[in-house]
Amino acid sequence: MTDPIADMLTRMRNALKVGKTEVEVPVSKLKFEIAKLLEKESWVESVKEKDGNIKITFKYEKGNPAISYLKRVSKPGCRIYAKYKEMPIVLDGLGIAVVSTPKGVMTNNEAKKSKVGGEILCEIY
Repeated sequence: MTDPIADMLTRMRNALKVGKTEVEVPVSKLKFEIAKLLEKESWVESVKEKDGNIKITFKYEKGNPAISYLKRVSKPGCRIYAKYKEMPIVLDGLGIAVVSTPKGVMTNNEAKKSKVGGEILCEIY
């Protein structure tokens, strides 16, 4: 597998499309940090590590999933970086961009406040 983050996002996207309440993805430190960030930002209900997998439970509001869009931005063949002044605004501030910075994985808003740039991993809304 050349892009484990894209695999995680695709598994989440496919599970959401068929109405599943949870999905399991193979564990890695970066994927777990991304999942925990989504939990902290209230995009998913819960994240647990179990038996070498990350179990992500989705959040549904009135029968509709909280996440309607997941897109991988920076890919192994074309990395996308942004300075803190150039952080993308996702859906006029309603969505988030997940950024990998020297201070760890954070949202685009947190990176802007911390005045730190990094690699734009994905966008979610």
